[in-house]
Parts: sequence; C-alpha cells; structure tokens
Amino acid sequence: MGNKMIGIVGGVGSYAGLDLIRKIYDHTDARSDQEHLPVSMLSVPHTIGDRTEYLLGVTDVNPGRSIAGVITTLVSQGAEVIGIPCNTAHASSIYDVILEMSPDNCKIIHMIEEVAREIVSSGAVSKIGLLGTTGTLSSDIYKDTLAGYGIEVIYPSADIQSLFVHPAIYHHDYGIKVYSNPVITKARDDLFMAASYLSRKGAEAIILGCTEIPLALTEGAIDDVPLIDATTLLAKALIRESQAA
Repeated sequence: MGNKMIGIVGGVGSYAGLDLIRKIYDHTDARSDQEHLPVSMLSVPHTIGDRTEYLLGVTDVNPGRSIAGVITTLVSQGAEVIGIPCNTAHASSIYDVILEMSPDNCKIIHMIEEVAREIVSSGAVSKIGLLGTTGTLSSDIYKDTLAGYGIEVIYPSADIQSLFVHPAIYHHDYGIKVYSNPVITKARDDLFMAASYLSRKGAEAIILGCTEIPLALTEGAIDDVPLIDATTLLAKALIRESQAA
C-alpha cells in the first residue's frame, strides 16, 4: 500500500505552510525523489479571515468555514491526511466548524494534541510557557489540553503580550506576517525577550505556539529552556499518518 497524500492548508500564514512542507521533507527518511511523501498544499489566504480577529470579536465570520473549504478541495485532489499550520485555528469555536464541514474521508491532525503528547512522553514537566497570538492565548486551547495531563501553562504578562509578542507577529512595519524571509531583527528580539520572561517565571520548556514564531526563533533553547516547535511536531505527525498502513 502506498503512502497517503498529505494535504496542507496554506495561507494561515503563508510562510507557515512553506515551513511545514520543509519540515515534512526534513524529517522524512527518503533516499530518492520517489521516496518522499506525496504532499499537496492549497494557499488561498484571501478567502480565510484572521483567526485571532474572530476569536477577539473583531469579526463574526468564522474562518473555520473557509478552512473547511480548502480541506474539501485538498481531499478532492487525493489528500487523506490534513495539516493546518495555524495554532489559533485549533481553538474549539473554529476547529469544531472545520470538523463539521470537512469531508469524512480524511484525517485532520490536531496540532495542539500532538504537542501535548510530545510533552508528556518526553518526561516529567510540570510548567510550560506559551508564546502565541493573543487569539490562541485567549482561547486557552493549550492550557485546557495540558491541564488534563497535570501540566500548568503560563503566559507572558498582559503588557509583554500586547506590546511585544502580538506585534512581533502582526505589526505592519516589522511583524513576521509582513516580513517572513528574513524576519526583522526587532520581531526576533521581542520574541526572545518574551521567552526569557517565561523562563524567569519558571517555565521548564516553551511552546512556540504560533507557526510564525519558529521562523524567528530557530534555536533549540533560550536561557537553557528547550523550545518546542509545534510546526515540527505537526510535520512528524503528518509523516506518521501518511506512512500508516
């Protein structure tokens, strides 16, 4: 039996989809072109509203509907395993709509659950820091998921989140959504500072819980605290499910 085609929802943000494809190839044990996994990505960002704006009530248009439409197209092209490289899209009010409106003949990988499994399997950790969009933090998706494993999730302070983390992702002059390759130094420095704050607050590891953030923080640790790249864990899960009999 051949490997299942991986479908990637692009445009959430756009470089996050490219980063996910790269990490799929980086972690696939392939010795030739033909041994790499089949991957299809559809990036139509103009059709998908901002997930954080929806969660914060700026708009009442649920982006889950458009994401489900992209998944439907990917499945029509042969995709059987789906990855959504956007942490915020996994907030229940969005993700539930995605599940409801997507075809039944595909498996959608839940990024946050994959991160939780990795944290639990890697050893005894009781306190995890989280860097992400304000939408992801407001949804408490990581906090609620990891609470089931007895793990506390700590956030940056409200000031650090609003003045440094969120602008590092969204700001029109230097945010990663605007300048993804290369990332502007200010965005990286602000995220590095926020990660150091979480380290001082007792975080034993820090989740890079926005798929833009690994484009800026590429090191494995900050202040000797390991960084957990949710995009890499999504890539590994997609490989696993693609290769499953």
